Amino acid sequence: MENTMNTRQLRDMFLSVARKVVESEDFLTEIDLKIGDGDHGFGMALGFKAVKAALEGKEFPTVEALFQEVGMTLLDTMGGASGVLFGTMFISGVARQEPHEQADLALLAGIFRRALEALKQRGKARVGDKTMVDAFEPAAAGLEEGAAKGVSLKEGLVLCAAGAKKGMEYTRECVARFGRAKSYGTKAIGLQDAGATSVWIIFQAMSDWASENI
Repeated sequence: MENTMNTRQLRDMFLSVARKVVESEDFLTEIDLKIGDGDHGFGMALGFKAVKAALEGKEFPTVEALFQEVGMTLLDTMGGASGVLFGTMFISGVARQEPHEQADLALLAGIFRRALEALKQRGKARVGDKTMVDAFEPAAAGLEEGAAKGVSLKEGLVLCAAGAKKGMEYTRECVARFGRAKSYGTKAIGLQDAGATSVWIIFQAMSDWASENI
């Protein structure tokens, strides 16, 4: 079983993520229009189009350099709160870390756990607040579970994507405590959060790429 990815494979995986996010623009817009301002899909597509342009044909010496490139590109191009939050998702987990030329499940679990904790500290959201954290927390836990069990990268990313999906679906039960959706109160129950949906799309795309390529 494959237990590591080199930086070229990781780049290709993130390119696949970028394509999937861009393809999901209308879907994300539709979700966001129900309890938001409707611009989430546009912002995500804008950021990940830029990620695609930044990564295509480029080699990265380390896993950390690649994550940094993705995060800074999102931060620079998406703008607003989403740019900060999704930039943090990729930047904070590799900050001040030793460089690695290969990524295994334990490394990815550590990167995304640190990113999640930074995101929670920055935005103050917790599970149950109807935000991207609801999907990110169980996704990170899925990676950690896989690493603890010693499963393959492919299997670990399946656990991660399943956790993200479960968390995304859980947001339908929640009352929003952050963002524009907060003003909807109990009227938002039954509707899923757009940010959590984007987190699921990202991790599902990672899992789909790994299932087909490693």
